[in-house]
Amino acid sequence: MKKTSHLQALISNYDVIEMAQQEDASPIHHRPEGGFRNPWPSAELHGFVDFLKWSLVERRRNPRRPDPDPSIFTRVTPDFVVPRAAPERFTITWIGHTSFLLQIAGLNVLIDPVWSERASPVQFLGPRRWVPPAIEFDRLPPIDVVVLSHDHYDHLDATTVSRIARRYPAAVWFAPLGVGTFLRQRGAREVTERDWWQEATLGGLRLACVPAQHFSGRTLGGRNSTLWCGWTLHSAHHAVFFAGDTALHPEFDAIARTFGPFDFAILPIGAYEPRWFMGAVHMNPEDCMKAMDQLSAGQGGSRLVMVASHWGTFKLTDEPMDEPPARMRELWQATGLATNDLWIMQHGETRAVE
Repeated sequence: MKKTSHLQALISNYDVIEMAQQEDASPIHHRPEGGFRNPWPSAELHGFVDFLKWSLVERRRNPRRPDPDPSIFTRVTPDFVVPRAAPERFTITWIGHTSFLLQIAGLNVLIDPVWSERASPVQFLGPRRWVPPAIEFDRLPPIDVVVLSHDHYDHLDATTVSRIARRYPAAVWFAPLGVGTFLRQRGAREVTERDWWQEATLGGLRLACVPAQHFSGRTLGGRNSTLWCGWTLHSAHHAVFFAGDTALHPEFDAIARTFGPFDFAILPIGAYEPRWFMGAVHMNPEDCMKAMDQLSAGQGGSRLVMVASHWGTFKLTDEPMDEPPARMRELWQATGLATNDLWIMQHGETRAVE
């Protein structure tokens, strides 16, 4: 009798749970003409003309502050469990930017995996890595789940998707609406798309797709045709909120009330200058503090550890590369919050909780 693999046994039990949609057949974040939008007044996005103003005019008037030497971003040796951690154990390893390896519910979960040298449609131009991926691809444990926030190049990499699909064909992919076609075209077999506030389960892992304030598109003509999101991940022992790539928005409280309480919140702290251009799509450390306040209120003030993401890997905006963590620490300390509840990890660092 053929032996059933660990993941195949879970997939045979694959149970999808969808939350009831609001009575209106067209949710407010769906555009009537198709595609998606941010439904909040603070979410007005800037167009290509404003991008040119920023990159060609403002940068000449206000030169960017100097970056540190890339050597300050050191890699450490990961310490995740091989092949898998016990279901009651949680580990998190920072690969870089918003790429993480989570071990939760006895599964190995990749979030926004990017192993390419550049966050770009071509590998000879575009934002280049300051730090190599902190886990070598060939040293990954068996991957069971891949979770994706949206289709931008620094979060969804075609080459990486193809490599994962070839190496781990049984992996289950969770993505926001519209991203599944891209994944299937590159070899992903088990793909589940979700809208905001919808859930899914795989074995002992429960996931929910939740709102984020951002945008999508891999070409100038394809803007906002696919959805962007954050995710929540729950096992019987631990709960994680991954905010994705997002600006500050009004739904953090509701996310915590609906799917919390969380033990960990992975929030993006970098790529925020200039604020007039980036404020509608990326949080800065001050926004992260407000998001933490909302999350804490939504889950009744129970302990919540913040994990910093979206910094120290790709140079995307004008602030110095080492500013986001320094500013985040300063704000955190000024509020008197417990130092141990802010995790600004080194590339490759693994932290574990029983």
